[in-house]
Amino acid sequence: MTETVVEQESVEKPAVMPVPAASDEQLVAMFVDRARSEGLQLTGEGGLSQMLTKRVLESALARLPGTR
Repeated sequence: MTETVVEQESVEKPAVMPVPAASDEQLVAMFVDRARSEGLQLTGEGGLSQMLTKRVLESALARLPGTR
């Protein structure tokens, strides 16, 4: 038997530049600054805190097994 060896050229993928991630503190500061500039309350009914809490809980529930 004769073995045939085939060399494959390595195909380089284009370099993907990582996007710098903002720290948690920076993200919170951005949310608070934007809420204040738009006249949104930070706490209370319809405030930023309530909206973020709702969004986090909905996201967590959506990832539970047996849910949509």
